[in-house]
Amino acid sequence: MYAVIRIRGRTGIRKNIADTLDMLNLTRISHTVIIPDTPSYKGMLQKAKDYITWGEVSEETFLKLFSERARLPGNKKVTEEYVKENTEYDSVDALAIAILNGETTLRDNGLKPIFRLAPPRKGYESTRKPYTEGGSLGYRSENINELLEKMI
Repeated sequence: MYAVIRIRGRTGIRKNIADTLDMLNLTRISHTVIIPDTPSYKGMLQKAKDYITWGEVSEETFLKLFSERARLPGNKKVTEEYVKENTEYDSVDALAIAILNGETTLRDNGLKPIFRLAPPRKGYESTRKPYTEGGSLGYRSENINELLEKMI
């Protein structure tokens, strides 16, 4: 699974890239989504690479992200009681692991499909350069976990 974070805003963006970001549910800066590793999603990531960063999220980071930033409609926090009453899982961690493994999705369990994060502590490296050149954009592999930790 990939964690995808929107870094740049809407100004001056071409319509086809804006549509791709909307399809990924990345409508605002610092919004994050979790997507599966499929060819269609990889194509969407490549198309929007100048506005987002992504990489493979670790289980530990995803558990922290899910427990602190997952929300129900109405901006209510996900609780153990909600998970036990409304899903087939017995704890928040079990639901998070099932989502990470692709067994279920956030929407299937009545959760919002995005995670709203704070801007990273100490800021982004550069919002105009690719990650390979010392910036923040594009593919980061496992280093996405460091950025997520700074944003949670």
